[in-house]
Amino acid sequence: MKRRYEQDEVDILIVGAGAAGGVLAKELSEAGLSVVVLDAGPWRDPQKNFASDELSMRQLGWEDTRLVDGTVPLGMGYSNSGRGVGGGTQNFTGVFLRFHESDFKTKSIDGVGEDWPIHYKDLEPYYNRIEKEIAVSGPKHFPWGNFRGPYPYPERDPLSPNAYLFQKGCEALGIQSAVTPLAILSAPFDGRPPCINRGFCIQGCMPNAKFSTLTVHIPKAVKAGAEILPDCMVTQIEVDANGHASGVLFVHQGTEYRQRAKTVILSAHAVETPRLLLHSASPQFPDGLANSSGWVGRAIMTHSSNDVYAKFEQEVRLYKGTPVLASTQDFYETDPRRGYARGYTIHSHGSRPIDMAEGISKSTQDPLWGAGLRQAMLNYNHYGRLTMVGEVLPQWDNHISLSDEKDDYGMPRAAVTFNYGDNDRKLIDHAVDNMQLILKAAGGEIAFVVPDTQHFMGGCRMGNNPTTSVVNTYGQTHDIPNLFICDASLFVTSSGCNPTNTVMALAARTADYIIELASI
Repeated sequence: MKRRYEQDEVDILIVGAGAAGGVLAKELSEAGLSVVVLDAGPWRDPQKNFASDELSMRQLGWEDTRLVDGTVPLGMGYSNSGRGVGGGTQNFTGVFLRFHESDFKTKSIDGVGEDWPIHYKDLEPYYNRIEKEIAVSGPKHFPWGNFRGPYPYPERDPLSPNAYLFQKGCEALGIQSAVTPLAILSAPFDGRPPCINRGFCIQGCMPNAKFSTLTVHIPKAVKAGAEILPDCMVTQIEVDANGHASGVLFVHQGTEYRQRAKTVILSAHAVETPRLLLHSASPQFPDGLANSSGWVGRAIMTHSSNDVYAKFEQEVRLYKGTPVLASTQDFYETDPRRGYARGYTIHSHGSRPIDMAEGISKSTQDPLWGAGLRQAMLNYNHYGRLTMVGEVLPQWDNHISLSDEKDDYGMPRAAVTFNYGDNDRKLIDHAVDNMQLILKAAGGEIAFVVPDTQHFMGGCRMGNNPTTSVVNTYGQTHDIPNLFICDASLFVTSSGCNPTNTVMALAARTADYIIELASI
């Protein structure tokens, strides 16, 4: 490798070039700091390396083995964690929602979960900045939460047939719906074209109408002097005699390298960040780095993401258009009459054939295989689909640990233990019932209910008390002042909406804090 900073102690070393890592790289390099970013996966060219193909584009996800335990069969791989420069922003749907104020205060307001050490107002300027920077498209009026619009760019139009059916069902039941805020352009912006509804968002957007840090933040970071190193698996965080992070060891094409740094930032995902901290245990830190509290890897969360499919007489063609184009958050906040706390978002959600076939083969009503599955898929064009994003409450016993099994780098594989709580299950039941009602009201016949999960969060929660958290409000670890964590592992609670906007807002806030520290 021809390296710019190989012999240097750089100001900033970032592990992971996804939603958070890309923002950090751009902001910190543009502030004049020397920055190196290491990512375990490749650096792709959307025009050359993306394909309109479900199977081949599974390479965008983290395909290394992770071991799973617990009563909930968590899905691993392409559906919830990316691999490569751009991370999960390469293969996400582009849904770009903000947390509500209540998401940060679930303990105080609803008596469940835990309060974040920050408020909505602490992230509001960063939500504004990020949405403007990538030209989020959305409605003039958004009916829920603290921010009611308008968004920087107009809402997407036209919508998909599946989205129109969703709106029809909601209207019949008196449920509010809105066009979904998306990190997908509705008009040209910054050299990127508007979306033409190809529908391959989850397979990577070849035209670059959908935002990703691969195409937006990373090029700007490189222009400002950052060095981006793909196909580099970080295996160890090193600490010096004073207990400060001094750099990392990483492997590229079978050879181990060392990169020294004044500040190390982990933005490696809610599974890989705790895994790396635990694996970097040393005589100074026998329980893993930043883990004096014992909270590293603890209280991981996912979103419940059950799907409901209904069959319609008319053609719906779930492959048409951007996957998510209409949503409701009418069931987002706690309503004591429902018998559970917190809430969820419902999306109209498209599906490509392989995705649908895999899903309905695991249906809770009638798992399909063989001739039955083939017969169902012959009617693929007539199915509509809704998906929930349900809040899952944090539990100590849901955790990341190191297994005895080793990967190709000699690192213990991550073991992920997860179970739903009673509140989580009641929330899922309520959401599934409502999705069925909406689809029936739109004229559909309920066919399949598919259990699913999406979006890993938690494992390195933020807090003001070092005995019950891993980092402070800026992602700075309590134990090691020059070691930061900045990804969804910081989350204290999961919310009932997609997390990418909040991950990026937190990253922008952390970048400002580090820049301020560097100027002192």
